Amino acid sequence: MFQGTHINTTNKDVEKLIENIRNKTQSLEGQRAQIDFIQKLNQRHREGRQADVNLEARIQSFELAYRMQLEATDAFDIDREPEHIRRMYGDTVQARQILMARRLVERGVRHVQVWHGGGQPWDSHDKIEVNHRRLAGECDQAIGALLADLKQRGMLEDTLVIWGGEFGRTPTVELPKPGSNQGTISGRDHNHHGFTMWMAGGGVKGGHIHGATDEFGFQAVKDKVHVHDLHATILHLLGFDHERLTFRHAGLDMRLTGVTGHVVDGILA
Repeated sequence: MFQGTHINTTNKDVEKLIENIRNKTQSLEGQRAQIDFIQKLNQRHREGRQADVNLEARIQSFELAYRMQLEATDAFDIDREPEHIRRMYGDTVQARQILMARRLVERGVRHVQVWHGGGQPWDSHDKIEVNHRRLAGECDQAIGALLADLKQRGMLEDTLVIWGGEFGRTPTVELPKPGSNQGTISGRDHNHHGFTMWMAGGGVKGGHIHGATDEFGFQAVKDKVHVHDLHATILHLLGFDHERLTFRHAGLDMRLTGVTGHVVDGILA
């Protein structure tokens, strides 16, 4: 019940945007009548049982799914935004995604993931300067607009914005693989030894740089942050103590952040 819902934001038509949310066989009125009947049966079933959180969650999920269909049209219709707001974000696919993300958060959606990198992605093993310049140009304006927009609406302090990927790029060029037809040497390989992520709002200290790489830009050498540390910090900012999520399995302590993760206090406001 916690699976995300994919929205194809290459479409501008709202009905096409939410076609995988709509029920194609029934009207909203018909669904409402059906759900009301199902919920009556669920309530009768619940009365004859002891408290069951799984059953209660399932009952609530039916209502939530129906409300999603009702409210999705409004949330994804960015034409309802004032023109100056739409101009502030821009008119790229990424800009529309980010503006929709703000509208979703505004309506109580707790987690929104925005993916960017269609066509030639950020994973540039070739033509990195051309591809990264284009990709940065598609999202730079909208990211700045999002932060400014959240702040002017009083939402930034309660919204954690995270930007990043799972690795960076090497500071050296990547040689063509033997036998390949790659004519130019202009790409970079994967680099997990040193790369950047940034966070804003939601309890993060503004204008702060944490950590540094060597002068070559290859690996982190100062205030290293392991991925488990990053996850522990994100959970802390969301109000969770990651150490309390520890559970015992096969004789070992385990948790989402591994048993080595620590909150990075230096970035907290």
